[in-house]
Amino acid sequence: MEELKNAILEFAETNKKTKFYFNDMEKGVREKFPEAKARDIKKAATALVTEEKLIYFSTGSSTMYGLKGRGQTEDH
Repeated sequence: MEELKNAILEFAETNKKTKFYFNDMEKGVREKFPEAKARDIKKAATALVTEEKLIYFSTGSSTMYGLKGRGQTEDH
């Protein structure tokens, strides 16, 4: 799980956009770990939100992820 968390954080830090959909994050993680399952990536992302390293951003119709402290968010 730690490897997936690190891959997610690396994707979030190097991504051009400050907010991203799960599918985009999943593709980024699978470039490093092609065998990773979507469920495991989702669990790792949820753990990062719990650890307050990632944040959820809701547009009302969909939920995006973002790296805490990067870009404009509601808590700034």
